[in-house]
Amino acid sequence: MGKNIGFISTRFSGTDGVTMESSKWAAVLEAAGHRCFWMAGKLERKPSESMLVPEMHFKHEENQWLSEKIFGRKGRSPEVTTAIHHMKRILKKKIEAFVLQFEIDLLIVQNALTIPLHVPLGVAITEFLAETQFPTIAHHHDFYWERTRFIVNAVGDYLRMSFPPNLPNIQHVVINSAGQEELALRAGITSVIIPNVIDFDTPPLRNDAGSLEFRSTIGLNPEDKIILQPTRVIQRKGIEHSLQLVGDLEDPRYKLVISHEAGDEGYEYLEWLKKEALEHDVDLRMVDLKVSDPYYAENHKSGYSLWDIYPHADFITYPSLYEGFGNAFLEAIYFYKPLLINRYATFVKDIEPKGFDLVVMDGFLTKNNVQTVKEILESPDRRKTMVEHNYETARRHYSFDVLRQRLSYIIMNFFGI
Repeated sequence: MGKNIGFISTRFSGTDGVTMESSKWAAVLEAAGHRCFWMAGKLERKPSESMLVPEMHFKHEENQWLSEKIFGRKGRSPEVTTAIHHMKRILKKKIEAFVLQFEIDLLIVQNALTIPLHVPLGVAITEFLAETQFPTIAHHHDFYWERTRFIVNAVGDYLRMSFPPNLPNIQHVVINSAGQEELALRAGITSVIIPNVIDFDTPPLRNDAGSLEFRSTIGLNPEDKIILQPTRVIQRKGIEHSLQLVGDLEDPRYKLVISHEAGDEGYEYLEWLKKEALEHDVDLRMVDLKVSDPYYAENHKSGYSLWDIYPHADFITYPSLYEGFGNAFLEAIYFYKPLLINRYATFVKDIEPKGFDLVVMDGFLTKNNVQTVKEILESPDRRKTMVEHNYETARRHYSFDVLRQRLSYIIMNFFGI
């Protein structure tokens, strides 16, 4: 019998990895006969299936004030502690209302018990789960100890309590083996690995009219070639390496297009990239349009999704310094696109041994990397062999079947079905 499953996070909106993986999980769960409902501070979901609570967004005014007071310093005032608990009480009541309104049987907390972008929310969820023993999957994408911005903080007590909490009613899910090891070492918590996935058995939904319109909207001519950086504009994405690559290709037809928005971690990095592009004569195109989550069907009715952008790419750059897993890696393969990738830790440990055919850099771009990219761009046969091999490899290891099997196992453990 199908269950009512409630997803909770700070946001389910746009094209960040947490939002898109949540949509994939929901697609698999709904195909298995369950119903999914949504609760967050920013939502792109049907109102009839969701509860919008603006205070849950990590950019909510009160939470931003709190974050300024607790990160980058070692002590907090009683006023800050009082504010955390005040917001926690409000959010806890909202969670209770969400569970009652939609008759939720199982909660899936997406990263809100992992990275402390919203400390009161994490504490509220923890207290609710401790008091109710509610069946819960905590899906962890990136832990606070993996980010330097959270290392110095005034909330070590709350981090140990809630990011993540060690409760018997929670099944913890991580996206890579390093996360599994660190979670066990630091908190004594066991977890299941479920890597990010794509439905490799189903071709992507394509909007050809939308794709052509997108190309003209960003001012590209028919002869122009797109080098696509399909990430948010934040420093750990290593976009400066993509700028260097396009500059070193020394061909004005190649344009560097960045698909996602800036702002999650400020705009200084974006301004620096624009300056670097000017100085190195790189044609940088920012997609200032609203680009939506392609896995949520309602988004195909208006606006652009990532699936309108990928078909036009001639090459993908993914020189991230750090990733929990790496959605863009799978997306490039899904669209049969060749790509450059940096050997970030999760790639080295979990992905590289699978045997993909990629242009690989190890912290810096070499002349050999640039030459290999040129050869791929100029050789249709080389490109075809590369992308077909990668697609079949990914289908074996990162398909929806992997997700379906592991979620079924977890749900069976909770409910015996």
